[in-house]
Amino acid sequence: MGYDIDRFVGYVNEGLLCSICRDVLEDALQAPCEHAFCTACIHGWLVHHSNCPEDRQVIDVSLLRPLYRYMKNDLNRLQLHCRNREYGCEMVCSLESIDRHERECEYSQIPCSNAGCTVQIERCNLDGHLAVCEYRSRECPNGCGYTILSAEDTQHNCVAELRTELELLRSEMICKVEEAKHEMESRLDSQRRHMVQKESILQNEIEELKSQVSRLMSDVRSLMAVERQHRQELEQAELEKREL
Repeated sequence: MGYDIDRFVGYVNEGLLCSICRDVLEDALQAPCEHAFCTACIHGWLVHHSNCPEDRQVIDVSLLRPLYRYMKNDLNRLQLHCRNREYGCEMVCSLESIDRHERECEYSQIPCSNAGCTVQIERCNLDGHLAVCEYRSRECPNGCGYTILSAEDTQHNCVAELRTELELLRSEMICKVEEAKHEMESRLDSQRRHMVQKESILQNEIEELKSQVSRLMSDVRSLMAVERQHRQELEQAELEKREL
């Protein structure tokens, strides 16, 4: 949809009006036949039609182009009232700068920032509203430290609130202790399995070393027996040598 033509000051050229909504072009596009449309208007039209709404020539979204520079310049120079005129804004500015003004306009209707409040109020009056808003929050005057809404003043009970918080903290602490316990048990089980695995490996190594020692002892005994036999043979040879 375009800009309401009633907002504009002075004459608006017919060529600057949307051929569909008949308001002043907003985010304009132009067809090959040079008829201009608001982007939202022509896209909506082409969902159900395949021709220009003015002269019925066939058009497609891919054929739409931005306005000619001279038309865009004429459009941007148009003067119009702020949309917040009904709330008291008297600003009149060019179409080119209207969006920037309206984003910052003191008469723009904005929502109250307090959770639960549905009031829409002028930006310039927001601070005054926040001071008296029934949904405004403040710290409990009795010193319990809670932030309360004005609407809850009559229902707020410091002792009950603190008791509830204490129960929540106790539950949270129990949960954390259980989590720490489970984590510690898991770590201990992991370490226990690791130690059992290491013990098994060491036991196998010890058994292997025992086997090697046993083989070495057997080899030593064999060598000693061979040595004794050699000694006996040497002694026998010595005796035979003497006899000779």
